[in-house]
Amino acid sequence: MNKRMKIVVIGGSGLIGTKLVCNLRQHGQEVVAASPSSGVNPITGEGLAKALTGAQVAVDVSNAPSWEDKAVLEFFETSGRNLLAAEAAAGVGHHVALSVVGTDRLLASGYFRAKMAQENLIKASGIPYTIVRATQFFEFMGGIAQFSTVGQTVHLPPALAQPIAGDDVASALAEIALGTPVNGMVEIAGPERAGLDELVGRFLGATKDPREVITDVDARYYGLVVNDQSLTPGTNPRIGATFFEDWLQRAARSASVSA
Repeated sequence: MNKRMKIVVIGGSGLIGTKLVCNLRQHGQEVVAASPSSGVNPITGEGLAKALTGAQVAVDVSNAPSWEDKAVLEFFETSGRNLLAAEAAAGVGHHVALSVVGTDRLLASGYFRAKMAQENLIKASGIPYTIVRATQFFEFMGGIAQFSTVGQTVHLPPALAQPIAGDDVASALAEIALGTPVNGMVEIAGPERAGLDELVGRFLGATKDPREVITDVDARYYGLVVNDQSLTPGTNPRIGATFFEDWLQRAARSASVSA
């Protein structure tokens, strides 16, 4: 943990990437925040070799710009192949990738089929790796509400979820990046389980959003049928420190300050 390493964060300008870069730098590491805006593009391969030169670890937290079935599969397969080939050439010793809890249970979705393809590329690459599957982020509760809105009502199933704060995702990724590859999967989740309908309802209440949540067992989650196992981790996940209520209070204060 005390050894200074060069760590490349692919997707380093996004929600999790920005937090992760900051976290690793606070640990005294040499960090490259790699993204197309900084001249590193895993789709075209531009800048990958230069960014990865001398790197011990690469962490991929990039996400597809489009979730359309064909586009998202192309993104994760193309970027995955380019990144892993560049890592192999550079002698990177640990590939860390952010994935999603429930990926193998949600393959009716093109997005999750693409994430599974990404995971399979990593496993077959020969590079020591750790795949970190996270539950849904607190930060996306508003997006779930938006997707599920009909008029002034939000239709959601009561299926259990165990969401996690983005800060806790970044903290776990940093710890894993600084550790030894497990050549397998690690699941991370928040400290409490609740129904999707309840979680989004609490978010709307805290942000003073007038929309009403309608609990509907037949409602979909981003178009998917889900149950209590779909969005929750298996046994012995790593648990984030932040409770949803504490995060909500901070988010509400932040919204009132910026209003």
